[in-house]
Amino acid sequence: MTVRPEEPEGIVLQARDVRFDWTGVPLHWIPRDPVASHLINVLHLLLPAGEEWFIRVFKQALPYIRDDRLREDVLGFIGQEAVHARSHDGVLEHFTAQGLDVGPFVRQVDFMFEGLLGDRDLTGEALRVWLFERVAIIAAIEHFTGVLGDWILNASALDRAGADPTMLDLLRWHGAEEVEHRHVAHDLFTHLDGSYGARVRAMTETVIMLGSLWQRGHRYLLAADPVVRGRVRGGLGHLRRTGPAGLSPSRRSLLAAIRRYLRRDYSPLNEGSTAQALAYLASSPAAQAALR
Repeated sequence: MTVRPEEPEGIVLQARDVRFDWTGVPLHWIPRDPVASHLINVLHLLLPAGEEWFIRVFKQALPYIRDDRLREDVLGFIGQEAVHARSHDGVLEHFTAQGLDVGPFVRQVDFMFEGLLGDRDLTGEALRVWLFERVAIIAAIEHFTGVLGDWILNASALDRAGADPTMLDLLRWHGAEEVEHRHVAHDLFTHLDGSYGARVRAMTETVIMLGSLWQRGHRYLLAADPVVRGRVRGGLGHLRRTGPAGLSPSRRSLLAAIRRYLRRDYSPLNEGSTAQALAYLASSPAAQAALR
């Protein structure tokens, strides 16, 4: 793994046992903007099942790892992802208590990760190929989570809009850890396969999957929202407003992220800043409370 000179070296990934008090956090945590709130709230619907799937796949990959440092990074990654999944589950429980039934859509997400991308009755070489294919998909997804982590750490427009501080701390703590471990899935993919064809195929599958789930999830949330009651139709077309306003990633930035991943000289360490991520984790109320 090549480390840029300005990047801290020798970081040991560790799970931070954070807790969040959702009492009083509004459903529309970006004030007066349910559309922007729910564009990001879709992540809460996707991440618990997705990250639990990451953990299962990476545990299955452990016997194939021949590098001690990479094994240590993968174990640290697994620990962090377990806390991420639990933390976003807490948000879903809070949404349900506020009258937003997320169950039907979460079940669709579960089917995607546990059914379509889950374990299959395979043995031998077929089992290995399916495992490595899923590692490649996780590496592509983790490229996006690293990009989103870098975005949320720098999304000052959310502060200016009066976004709820507890929700912002969850998103920025999570985003900082995504930036911190952004190289691990790519390093594992490179260690196991690393072929350019597999990288392109995995990104294509990931864009189709995540684009579809984000579109459908946003439409679901606005339709099920007990305040909006379907008066606004959701969808990624809203990024045309929320992106330039800084309240969500922009379509242009997401397309640019795809192009960067498809470069043959792609490195996840060129996405975001480990130093910035660690600085936020040193000031995050939840992360600091976990230390105490």
